[in-house]
Amino acid sequence: MSRFLSNATNRIDSKGRVSVPAAFRSVLAQRNVQELYCFQDFVFPAISVGGPDLLERFERQISAEDPFSPDANEMSLLIHGGGIFMKLDAEGRLMVTDFIRDFTGISDEVTFVGRADHFQLWQPQAFQAAQMQARGGRRLAGRRS
Repeated sequence: MSRFLSNATNRIDSKGRVSVPAAFRSVLAQRNVQELYCFQDFVFPAISVGGPDLLERFERQISAEDPFSPDANEMSLLIHGGGIFMKLDAEGRLMVTDFIRDFTGISDEVTFVGRADHFQLWQPQAFQAAQMQARGGRRLAGRRS
C-alpha cells in the first residue's frame, strides 16, 4: 500500500506556488486523488492534506454522533469550517494561499511531512522544533520506537 513518508522542504516561487515532492505526487496518483482536501490540523500549526477519503473519514465520525452534541459540532467546525478543497496544477504545484500562510506562518518555503495516509504543510523551523520536541519526549520517557 502506498503511504506518505519522509519530509522535504521546497521553495515557494514568485507566483506563490510550491512543487509537491515527486514521491507525494506518486502516492496521490496511485490513489487517483484529483482534488485535495486540506484542513487546519487539530494539534500542530500545519495544514493536513489528503484526498476526499480523508474528509469522508471525519464525516463518518461526525455522523456516528448525535448531530446536536458538542463533539459533533466541534468536529464539524474544525473539518468543515477549517477545510478547503484544492488542486495541483499540471506541473504538480500547489498554490500557497492565505488559508495556508495565515495558519502555519509559512512564508518562502514549505516543509512537506508524510503522515502515512495524508501529508502536512509546515513552516520549516516549526517542523524542526516539533520533531525535536517529539524526539526529546520519547527519549525522556525511555521509548526507543
